[in-house]
Amino acid sequence: MLIPGDMQATSVAVLVSGGVESATLTALCLSRFGRVHPVYVRCGLAWEQAEEACLRRFLDHIDRPGLQPLTTIELTVRDVYGPHWSTTGQDVPDDTTPDEAVCLPGRNLILLSKTAIWCSLKGISTIALGHLGTNPFPDATDGFFSRLEELLCVALDFPLRIIRPLAHLRKPDVIRLGADLPLECTFSCIHPVASSDGEYLHCARCNKCAERIAAFAESGVVDRTRYGNPVCRPDRTVLMPGGMCNSVRANTSSNRREDVS
Repeated sequence: MLIPGDMQATSVAVLVSGGVESATLTALCLSRFGRVHPVYVRCGLAWEQAEEACLRRFLDHIDRPGLQPLTTIELTVRDVYGPHWSTTGQDVPDDTTPDEAVCLPGRNLILLSKTAIWCSLKGISTIALGHLGTNPFPDATDGFFSRLEELLCVALDFPLRIIRPLAHLRKPDVIRLGADLPLECTFSCIHPVASSDGEYLHCARCNKCAERIAAFAESGVVDRTRYGNPVCRPDRTVLMPGGMCNSVRANTSSNRREDVS
C-alpha cells in the first residue's frame, strides 16, 4: 500500500512539478482521497512555463471526480539565486553530469513552506510529495521532512502531515506504476525546446532528460516523450526529434547520447 493505511484525511494537497513522479502520485491519490488539490509553486525558474503547460495538459487528461483545479503559488527565488543556471537557462547541467549538479538550494524548504501556509488556511492537513529514495540532496532526507513537519505544525498551530508514498521506489518503478497514464504529457527537462507547432519538447541533452531516457529504457514502458533532438537509447535504437522512433540502429562505435547529433 503506497498511501499510509492510517490516513484519516479526506483531502490532500499534492506538490506537483509536472514530472513523472508527482504526476503519477496525483493519479494515485485520486483513488485514496475524496479531494486531491494539485499545487504548483512558481519560483521563477527558466523551464517553468513549459513545465506548467505540460502539467495542465496532464491534469486535463486524468480529470475525474475529486480532482480539484490546479492551485499556483508564487515564491520567486530569482532574487536569492541570482545568475544561476536555473534562472538564466545558460550552462544547464548536461547528460554527462552527476545528480548533484542539478541541486537547487533549499528547494523543498521553499516549496513546502508556502504550500503549508496555504494548506493550513484551507483546512487541508496532508501534503503529498513524489520524492524518491534515490534523491541525494540534504533537504530530501527522512530527518529533514520529519523535523520540518514538526516545525510547520508548531508555526501554523495546525496538524500537518507530509507523506512521501514513492520514497521506497526508483524512477523506473514509478514509470511502471504509471504505465497506463499519459506519461508523455509529463515534463522533466531543464532546458526545453520549442517546436514549430508551439509545443514544448524535451531537449534530450540535459541531466534530467538523461535520467528520464534511462528510466524509461529500464522500465520497459514505451517512451512516447517528444524530444527536440535525436536520442540514442541504451538499446541503441534512435528516437528522432518530435518523438518518432527510427528503426535504424545507431552505429556501435557512437552509441553514447553525447555522440548523437
